[in-house]
Amino acid sequence: MTNAFVFPGQGSQAIGMGQALADHYAAARAVFEEVDDALGEKLSDIIFNGPEDQLTLTANTQPALMAVSLAALRALEAEGITIKQHASFVAGHSLGEYSALAAAGALSVTDAARLLRTRGNAMQKAVPVGEGAMAALLGLDFEAAVAVAKEAAQGDVCEAANDNAPGQVVVSGAKLAVIRAVDIAKAKGAKRAMLLNVSAPFHCKLMQPAAEAMAEALATATINAPIVPIFANVTAAPTSDPEAIRKQLVAQVTGTVRWRESVSAMAGAGVDKFVEVGAGKVLSGLIRRIAPAEGVIDFGKPSDIADVKALLGLA
Repeated sequence: MTNAFVFPGQGSQAIGMGQALADHYAAARAVFEEVDDALGEKLSDIIFNGPEDQLTLTANTQPALMAVSLAALRALEAEGITIKQHASFVAGHSLGEYSALAAAGALSVTDAARLLRTRGNAMQKAVPVGEGAMAALLGLDFEAAVAVAKEAAQGDVCEAANDNAPGQVVVSGAKLAVIRAVDIAKAKGAKRAMLLNVSAPFHCKLMQPAAEAMAEALATATINAPIVPIFANVTAAPTSDPEAIRKQLVAQVTGTVRWRESVSAMAGAGVDKFVEVGAGKVLSGLIRRIAPAEGVIDFGKPSDIADVKALLGLA
């Protein structure tokens, strides 16, 4: 088996995501109801109907994207496609790691929703609004981007947050330092360097208060061994050990999302078919840039099911 199921992170959200899945599949609809019950509010109404400013609040975006990913997975299962039978590995980008763990049975959907609500709130509170920033550096390799961040820091925090694909690295930290990084990157030959419209500087040392909050929340969370190994963001290596997963989820809050390395390692382990499960197709685009694959497909609506079956040889 040479398939991996991957789960998207923040930035893939859109009003109405998952609505068609809920309309077509009772099991998908049940996921949204379970997440609503876990949070004690109708997050599904915000997901399906907005308003957008409510969906893009980090504390809502994170459990919302997980809900859509798990609803999509339940739709696949209703069509006879399961992780146990049809995937060798799972992985997720940032918050998508929680989706991947829930998909692989390591976390319950209820616990994943509550943990992501805690994570979203803690990340937003870690740095006062306006004091942090993130920027995309395009056209520089990871080592060059790390050097740019180091030069830009000048006593402040500025670090490589997301190693997304060859020539696509995101830096994060104190706002003035990140602005300096944009200018330095351009001077060093970046094709583009631009500030991102984000609410906090994720995946850098400034998130340490959020990491501490997650360490407390995860300490009492039930984590089972996933039915297939998960490639962790912070190690770019597979694991099935619950205690290692617990530690990695804490480290992930301040650590670099090593997506490029994770996809390369999955390809090195024989994966040549990737299914992005949930909202959008950001990861599919990144994967095509990272590794040669027989097929990459995104699944987020019922009309995609035939293409997924064809890719997996089930048509």
